[in-house]
Amino acid sequence: MVSKTGHYAIAVDIGGTFTDITLADRRSGRLWQVKTPTTPRDQSEAFADGIQRVLGDAGVAAADIEGVFHGTTVATNAILEGKGAKLGLITTEGCRYVLHIGRHDVAKNANSYFWIRPARLVPPRRIQEIAGRMGPDGQVEKVLDEDACRRALRRLKEQGIESLAVCLLHAYANPAHELRVRELAEQELPGMPCSLSSEVLPVFREYERTTATALNAYVMPQVASYHQRLEARLHELGLSAPLRIMKSNGGMYSARAAAAQPIHTALSGPAAAAVGAILIGQSVNHPSVISIDVGGTSADICLSHHSKPAITSAGEIAGLPLNVPMVDVHTIGAGGGSIARVTDNKGLRVGPESAGAEPGPACYGRGGREPTVTDANLVLGRSPASLGGEVPLDLQLAEQAILEHVAKPLGLSLLEAAHGIVELLNNNMAAAIRSVSVERGYDPRKFALVAGGGGGALHAGRLAELLNIPLVIVPASAGLLSTLGLLATDLRSDFIQTLVQRSGHFDLDKLNAALAELERKANAWFKSESVAAVDARYVRTASLRYINQAYEITVTLPDTGGEPGGVPTPLTEADLTHLQSLFHLEHEKLYTWSSQTLPVELVNLGVSAYGRLAKLKLAPHAADVGAHPEAASRKVYFGSRQGVLDTPIHRFECLVPEQSISGPAVIEQRFSTVLVLPGHVARVDGYGNILMEVGQ
Repeated sequence: MVSKTGHYAIAVDIGGTFTDITLADRRSGRLWQVKTPTTPRDQSEAFADGIQRVLGDAGVAAADIEGVFHGTTVATNAILEGKGAKLGLITTEGCRYVLHIGRHDVAKNANSYFWIRPARLVPPRRIQEIAGRMGPDGQVEKVLDEDACRRALRRLKEQGIESLAVCLLHAYANPAHELRVRELAEQELPGMPCSLSSEVLPVFREYERTTATALNAYVMPQVASYHQRLEARLHELGLSAPLRIMKSNGGMYSARAAAAQPIHTALSGPAAAAVGAILIGQSVNHPSVISIDVGGTSADICLSHHSKPAITSAGEIAGLPLNVPMVDVHTIGAGGGSIARVTDNKGLRVGPESAGAEPGPACYGRGGREPTVTDANLVLGRSPASLGGEVPLDLQLAEQAILEHVAKPLGLSLLEAAHGIVELLNNNMAAAIRSVSVERGYDPRKFALVAGGGGGALHAGRLAELLNIPLVIVPASAGLLSTLGLLATDLRSDFIQTLVQRSGHFDLDKLNAALAELERKANAWFKSESVAAVDARYVRTASLRYINQAYEITVTLPDTGGEPGGVPTPLTEADLTHLQSLFHLEHEKLYTWSSQTLPVELVNLGVSAYGRLAKLKLAPHAADVGAHPEAASRKVYFGSRQGVLDTPIHRFECLVPEQSISGPAVIEQRFSTVLVLPGHVARVDGYGNILMEVGQ
């Protein structure tokens, strides 16, 4: 196994408002969980504080921890906030303005008259061209001018760059020139972080490849420094367990690898939530789920079909393309801290601005004055008077914020204004769910909705109504769903190579040679991550398109490629015929048409390598025999049709398996609150999942 078969593992997911920590006994499935406020100035503070607290709560020694798994937002925040390194770029002669020309398109949903192109990460004055040219077939067309390269590196040094990106024309076909540039950079700029496009994203399309390489170099110093602080804090706590980082593709990799290629963590936390939702869906025999993880600043939505999350290589961050493999998570600015504002034309807008961790919603009493979704849920009676019994919520401050900023300007009552805020957020989230389901050929009625995050279970019932989804699943640890995903995934790395060939002219020798090279890289990665042969596997993929199309569809090759470390299984003509059939079917599903006459182009080959890790085992749920359920209820507002209803309040720890609760009702978990709407029926299963049947 990759990790020792010890009992304990820790998962830490850092969000915009709270840092979630779960300590798991992987043998019994018992969990200890805490939330601590995120420390934006140095996220490692919350990381260490949370670990120390959870170890104390569990009475577990640091030496007994066998693995630490982390979902991080450091790279994401650096990009979104524009706080990365001062960047220099080396590119091929004639390609200085690739980044600035970009693509001649306007961002989706943007006004073409007022849209402003996102600022590029590196200005032209810090882009140096060098002579030397590689052809698309990997043949050297012009020898690299090493003297010019040295001069270019010295000019960048004089400009005070902090990180270097190297993206040479067609380096995906032959990385020799880029590798030599790095050797020269080590001589001219010793200690300078350096990113090569042939290692970050070795595929065609110069703009996207250059952008990914620049993004990687942009965040590399900050991420490396952060990981060093994490390692130091773990050492201070007495933890010697390996630190592994969640990748955007839903797999793990070592902290060392993450420091070298941090761009693969751009979707770290949201990917973990998607994996956690799959784990929960499997526990109730429902492998196809739509997950919604509602935190303090955003809602992350992902569709997983047959226990596999959707994967895309056409992502985006801060308006820039990010074409590395990642879980296809749709994120919108819709969280508990989303701020409600009245627009100039007397309309109501909720988000994407968030109160975040500092100062937070008005009801936190930390100086926030603007109304948020958390304030609205508190005013409506849906939220408890404190978060997890640790953060008291001030109802008066919430009411004051909503009255002043929403109710009075719009001529509404306090309850009408609060309900309007929540309903607007619900409709925004429902539209986002449609975009990952209906717009991609999936019927949401055939999926279960898994509600995670601190706010997911408050909104899930209404979302299911809006989308006609019959079943909502609220995990026993809904508020920390991402940490469950961190404990339920494997090591993973994706290796990709552009190799354009057309049907009728496929060259099996070249295809098999390319696959063999990708599998060689996968085997080298297995060795670097200490993956035993019994725990290693890989899956072959291919990206195809019809001739003259500008986009590809990725499908899995019929053969898995044999055993890792062994002799690769070669592709045959029959495999390629089957591969094209799979492509036609997928194209039909996504775009409602396919063609048996148009030539098919194979564009990219891929090998996804997996290293099995010990998994979290869900523990059976049992009511806390020491807890005494108290007869409790409170007034909850359900809209103008139903008004204010006297609503029973249930404590989750007092519920027993198979107990049924009819709405209206509120179930209070430690880190989440479940709202059971009138007409809905909730049932507790053997793992403590709350299965809510939605009345239509």
